[in-house]
Amino acid sequence: MFYRLGAFYSQSFRLPAPKLTEKNLPDQSGKVFLITGANTGIGYQLASILYGHNGKVYVAARTESKARAAIDQIRQDHPTSTGQLEYLHLDLSDLSSIKASADDFLARETKLHWLNNNAGVMFPPAGSKGAQGLDLTYQTNVLGPYLFTKLLLPLLKRTAEAEPAGSVRVSWAGSLAVVLYSPKGGVAWKKDQTEGNDGQDTLDDGVSHQSIYGVSKAANWFFAREFARRFGETDGVLHNCYNPGNLRSELQRHTDSNWPAWMGWLVHNVLLYPTVYGAYTELFAGLSPDLTLKSDQGAYIVPWGRKDNRLRKDLLVEAASEGGNAKKLVDWCDGVTGPFA
Repeated sequence: MFYRLGAFYSQSFRLPAPKLTEKNLPDQSGKVFLITGANTGIGYQLASILYGHNGKVYVAARTESKARAAIDQIRQDHPTSTGQLEYLHLDLSDLSSIKASADDFLARETKLHWLNNNAGVMFPPAGSKGAQGLDLTYQTNVLGPYLFTKLLLPLLKRTAEAEPAGSVRVSWAGSLAVVLYSPKGGVAWKKDQTEGNDGQDTLDDGVSHQSIYGVSKAANWFFAREFARRFGETDGVLHNCYNPGNLRSELQRHTDSNWPAWMGWLVHNVLLYPTVYGAYTELFAGLSPDLTLKSDQGAYIVPWGRKDNRLRKDLLVEAASEGGNAKKLVDWCDGVTGPFA
C-alpha cells in the first residue's frame, strides 16, 4: 500500500520539467517512426512533434478517415516540414488483420528507427470483446501489440545494424496502473475451459475492470523486460516501457460519463495534465541519448522523461524469475498469436 501511494505521488505531483521537447529535439531527417494510435491524444501530439522536426511518421490507426484528418491537421501545423506522414491501417483488436498491416509496412519501408506501441483502450464497456472473442482490453493492449512487434523485429534488427547503438527502439505503453491496479504478480490467470484448450492457463477476464486494465499495463512492462532479455542483446534494439502520465486525452472517453460532476472536475483540474506532456515522456523513451543499450534495456520511464525502475517487488521478482509471469505471459502470447503470424 505504501509503495502504491508513493508511486502515485512521485509520478503525479511535483514533476520535474521534461528533458526532451519540441524546443530541443534535434532534426529527425531520414528517421522512420511508427506510432500506433497516432490519430488522437498523445500519439497525435508525438506525431506532430516528430513530423515538425522532419521525420517520416507512420500514423497507425484503425479508422482511416480519422487518421487522414489527423495527418491533414499536422501538415497544416508544420507547413515548412520536409518530413512525411503516412497512414497505416492497424486494428489491434483483430489478430487476423495484423499480419497484413505489418506486411504493408514492410513493403513500403526498408528501415524502422522507433516502434512506439502507444495505442490502447481503458475501461471499455463491460463485456467488450475483440474479433477473436477475447476480452477487448487484452486483445488491444496485450495480444495485438505483441504480435505486431514480433512481426517487425527483423526489420528493427536490420535497422539497428546500420545505426548508432541504442538508437533503434521499441517502446511499450505502461501506466500508473502497472503498480496501482495490477494484481500480485502482475497477471491474473484462469483455466481456459473452451473446447480444445484442455484447461490451460489464460488471462483471467473475470476480474474487475481495473484489474484487467492493470494486467494489460503490467503485461507491457513485462514485454519490455522479456523482449530485452530475449532479443535486445543480439538484435541491438533497445526495449523500454513508459508511464506517459496522467493526461487529458481520448483515453478517458469511457470513464468520464461514469464520474459524478464534482469528481470529473477534480480529476481534470487537479490530477490531469495537458496531453502534450505525455508526448514528452514518450519522446524521452524513444529518442533520448540518456538511454543506452548497455544500461537501459527494459527500462521504465516515468513523467516527463525519467528512468525509474523501482516497481513493486512482486513485479520485479516475476520479471527476473526464469519461470515467472513475464516468461509465462510471452509464451502464452506466442501460443495465442501463432496462428496469425
